Amino acid sequence: MYRLLIRPLFFLFPPEQAHYLALFLFRLLVRFPGGKAHCRHWYIPAKREPVKAFGLEFPHAVGLAAGFDKNGKFADLMAWLGFGHIEVGTVTPKAQPGNPKPRMFRLPKDKGLINRMGFNNRGVDAVVKNLQRKEVQFVRKEMGVIIGGNIGKNKTTPNEEAWQDYRICFEKLFDHVDYFVVNVSSPNTPGLRELQEKEPLLRILRSLQELNAQHEHPKPLLLKIAPDLSEEQLRDVAEVAVYAQLDGLIISNTTINRSGLLTKKLEVDRMGPGGLSGKPVFERSNEVLSFMRELLPETMDIIGVGGVFTKEDMEKKQALGAKLVQVYTGFIYTGPLMVKQLVD
Repeated sequence: MYRLLIRPLFFLFPPEQAHYLALFLFRLLVRFPGGKAHCRHWYIPAKREPVKAFGLEFPHAVGLAAGFDKNGKFADLMAWLGFGHIEVGTVTPKAQPGNPKPRMFRLPKDKGLINRMGFNNRGVDAVVKNLQRKEVQFVRKEMGVIIGGNIGKNKTTPNEEAWQDYRICFEKLFDHVDYFVVNVSSPNTPGLRELQEKEPLLRILRSLQELNAQHEHPKPLLLKIAPDLSEEQLRDVAEVAVYAQLDGLIISNTTINRSGLLTKKLEVDRMGPGGLSGKPVFERSNEVLSFMRELLPETMDIIGVGGVFTKEDMEKKQALGAKLVQVYTGFIYTGPLMVKQLVD
């Protein structure tokens, strides 16, 4: 029904508009009498096989990637769609509008999306308020859903001062998330990917680990990397990850590569720059996942992201060494039954 009727209807709207319309309608469903019972039956996996990663216990292996819920406003809703963990953000210290619209585009022939959102979010204080809501506390405590905080820097912050932005977000979110992800790999904030280089990356991670160590119970700290890094750069990232004593990596973010697409080049060129996600990034993200799994110690867990649409896709990433997987674009194309289908 979703693929034949609902998805074509939503695809009549611009992507951002369709996104918020779908969430608005789903919130009405959850609040309607019997709505949560409907979700328990249709969307929440019946088969719970807890996964231990980063010192945490996840209800199952499937989570929602960062970018879908930038402000933590829909974390409780996504739990009712069955996700075992939900990564909010990317969060920046100050609110920012992101890049001019239109900034998200569908590639149906490729089962992909191109976005250049640009870390649009309401700022870390607003995210904290959203995560303090009783609805979010319920899904965390009663349903065991894990909440991750994906943190970044403001567009106007120079790279040499970026570490301060990450510290602000880390401190303010600490009591409200279960793990942290350092995002230096989005292609949509000018100069951000330069922070994946060895020296600036190490400065950010060491600064955060210093803060982390001041707490009685430190939070797992992860790094999200781009699929476009060279082998030499990936080796540097692995070295930094070990030195900074990270708990894990998320592999991978979106790609700036446009090769091999079924969508006509002229049409893709009209969409402009941005990160490409979905099926087109599946193979490359898997290559990076496999490469990094060999470099990293076994104790450092990996979340596999990029092009997961089916249970077979998920199992491929797990076979390559991913402890958990996250979805975003696949969820847009597959629909609300996706998590249950992947897990059950």
